[in-house]
Amino acid sequence: MIDPRHADDILARAEVIHSAEAVVAAIDRVAEEIDHRLRHSVPLLLCVMNGGVPFAGALLTRLRFPLDFDFLQVGRYGQATSGGALSWRVGPATPVHGRTVLVIDDILDQGVTLAAIHRHLHELGARECLTAVLADKQLDQAKPVEADFVALTVPDRFVFGYGMDIGQAWRNLPAIHALPES
Repeated sequence: MIDPRHADDILARAEVIHSAEAVVAAIDRVAEEIDHRLRHSVPLLLCVMNGGVPFAGALLTRLRFPLDFDFLQVGRYGQATSGGALSWRVGPATPVHGRTVLVIDDILDQGVTLAAIHRHLHELGARECLTAVLADKQLDQAKPVEADFVALTVPDRFVFGYGMDIGQAWRNLPAIHALPES
């Protein structure tokens, strides 16, 4: 748990990358794209815990087709600000065999986590595995996976807010913030 004064200091120094209004508009747009692509199926939506919760919740209220919903939990960050070893905590309880699956996550950073999720879901027999991310980090290197649906892009900085955390804090912010450039 982060000290509240430290969390306040981090937020005070951070820059708003995307306002709350920009986040809502981007989610509206990507929901329309998903609706267009998946409206004739009954896909399984899988929220990547914990960061994907706000984005998944917002998407669910905007999608106009029947769907199944579940979650999985896998991560690389924990308390750190850079990725570490992949940690599988919870897999989907809903069978994915033969299904179209839409994985919903907060950010596509280096792509290691989403690539591993893709592999795992295909090993479980998913017919199709798509991904929707709130934020796609713009890196100068290739990623092992690309998101099918991207709400916003963010610079190659540590970002937080709207599901993305810093030291497990500030997932609850309605805007996306970035730490100052070093």
